[in-house]
Amino acid sequence: MMQVLSTLLTLEKRGKQPVYLQIANQLMALIRNGTLQTGYRLLSTRQLAELLKVHRRTVVQAYDELLAQGWLESHTGNGTFVAKHLPEIQQVKPESAIEKTISPIEKAGFTFKELPHLDRAVLKNSTRLHLDDGFPDPRLAPLEDLSRAYRTQLLGGNPYMRLGYGDTKGSHWLRQELSAYLNETRGLKTLPENILIVRGVIMGLYLVSTGLLEVGDNVVVDAPGWFGATMNFVQAGANILRIPVDEHGIDVGALEALCQKQKIRLVYVTSHHHYPTTVALRADRRINLLKLAEKYEFILFEDDYDCDFHYLSKPYMPLAGADPAGMVMYCGSFTKTISPAFRVGYLVGPADVITYLAKLRRIIDRQGDQILENAIAELLHTGVIQRHLRKSVRIYKQRRDLFCDLLKEQLGKYIQFEIPDGGMAVWTHFDPNINLSKLAERALQKDLYMASGSIVKPVFPNEMTGLDNSIRLGFASSNAQELEESVEIIKDLLENL
Repeated sequence: MMQVLSTLLTLEKRGKQPVYLQIANQLMALIRNGTLQTGYRLLSTRQLAELLKVHRRTVVQAYDELLAQGWLESHTGNGTFVAKHLPEIQQVKPESAIEKTISPIEKAGFTFKELPHLDRAVLKNSTRLHLDDGFPDPRLAPLEDLSRAYRTQLLGGNPYMRLGYGDTKGSHWLRQELSAYLNETRGLKTLPENILIVRGVIMGLYLVSTGLLEVGDNVVVDAPGWFGATMNFVQAGANILRIPVDEHGIDVGALEALCQKQKIRLVYVTSHHHYPTTVALRADRRINLLKLAEKYEFILFEDDYDCDFHYLSKPYMPLAGADPAGMVMYCGSFTKTISPAFRVGYLVGPADVITYLAKLRRIIDRQGDQILENAIAELLHTGVIQRHLRKSVRIYKQRRDLFCDLLKEQLGKYIQFEIPDGGMAVWTHFDPNINLSKLAERALQKDLYMASGSIVKPVFPNEMTGLDNSIRLGFASSNAQELEESVEIIKDLLENL
């Protein structure tokens, strides 16, 4: 056995892990795989130390560790043994070990079903240039103000309260500031009790889908639409029904016809700037949509992901501000305001629903980042975010105008588009003969990220989408020079396809 142990125990004396733990872990592994059976008498500490050429105290530490964990037992004057209470393990044959080529850290030993609606690429842009899905420019974000506010919240006040558990609804201060801000800028009529702080719109969707939908419920989404919303509804077991979007937004007449045929539980809508097409829901359709929600008693989930960025005139007020019957769940975030890295959003609705969803939130995310939430509350209170938004709107409008001019001048024979009234992206229709996937792949080789259309593809095959070889090209995150260079790259690629 001494010869066997000399080959089975290998030590890295200059490794990061202490030598005694290396010995303990390797002996533990030999017991687990049946090489050392229950009741086996181990070498004395002196013998094993001589064998491994280490100090005896190192082996004593290793044995003590295994004794404390219950792998070994010691009999005074008789030696140290593999614990008898351990189950007997059939030793793994060498040939079986060779056949087992897949490591347990790579593949589970149990079976599980991979759901197809979850199989979506995660956006992790790392290129120098980007015409993304419509993201803000983090270079404009008020990071110094946020840093100071965060530091103040981190170091000031009662540390037990500041750094301990808080309300599952989120920071009360942020909910107060948000209530005032949303009432002033969105025309809402809220109190802090109407607001649940979430980590973004996607979390708000998950809570509503999990807490308010049952398996088999009918949920209406738009076509084309955002796969992130559809994924949540499918995950909740809902039946997905699609209705088309035209130049005036979601077809409310088609929705009413659907309501007359079957019970609808929830309707998802991006009323301000429809995703992905950027069109605004016309005023008459807004009125009729609210009437339908009240008449047919369905939840209206309003995703207002970029309300602050409107360039033509004052933006439309959200549906939630004109909701007379408490049918609207309104959701937004600071993702577009500051940067996607700061995961703070808000779900607004009737107080009883918010209280219920806060209980549900507790079992997946006890609470949010209260330090960050209070820091953002401070920026709202001092007007930093409001000033940042006024500055950003001016800059993004300039970038939109430049980008649309570039698209028209450089790519006019390949694409069609309408200048968006707001938002951070242009919904662009490419010539049907252009392979967008190949174009995006070649652009990536030029250090330019652009959408391939996959982000708005249907969750399931054969779904109505209205995509028509169209993609979103985001302009807000790039400055003038970057926009010019990006369009030039696309032009060169299209001319050499």
